[in-house]
Amino acid sequence: MTNITIIAAVDKNMGIGFQNKLLFWLPNDLKHFKTLTTGHTIIMGRKTFESLPNGPLPNRRNIVISTNQILKISGADVFSSLEEAIESCKKEEEEIYIIGGESIYKQSLPIANKLCLTEIDSEAKNIDAFFPTIDKSNWKEVSREVHPKDDKHPYSYSFVNYIKR
Repeated sequence: MTNITIIAAVDKNMGIGFQNKLLFWLPNDLKHFKTLTTGHTIIMGRKTFESLPNGPLPNRRNIVISTNQILKISGADVFSSLEEAIESCKKEEEEIYIIGGESIYKQSLPIANKLCLTEIDSEAKNIDAFFPTIDKSNWKEVSREVHPKDDKHPYSYSFVNYIKR
């Protein structure tokens, strides 16, 4: 079985972004994301890809989902659906991380078997993209690592892992 993990940073209202940008700048969250996803496959929508400041993320297989059939991206594989993207991940042991955005998260939640959420103890002022509602009867929290605010992190946050029941 393919391991599909959804990874996201969410505020108290499950907000994930505004105008195609992250809601919060938390250096430890970015390091955590890099540690988890390096060496693995990441799947994202086109808008999420466009939000990456330097193009494809290094040391990962980058997959972009776009309805634009002729889109070509140097350093990334492009597919027209989440199903096609996952099908291209042939090895059973391949770790797949879904990294956004809102539409891709909604599509992948039913097929994912793990959630890695950074739960930020704050409410963003402006939000136009949200993480889908998590049905807690389908997901079990298996770990929570709490971090207080500090000089580099203006909000407390927790790295929380869930597995599908």
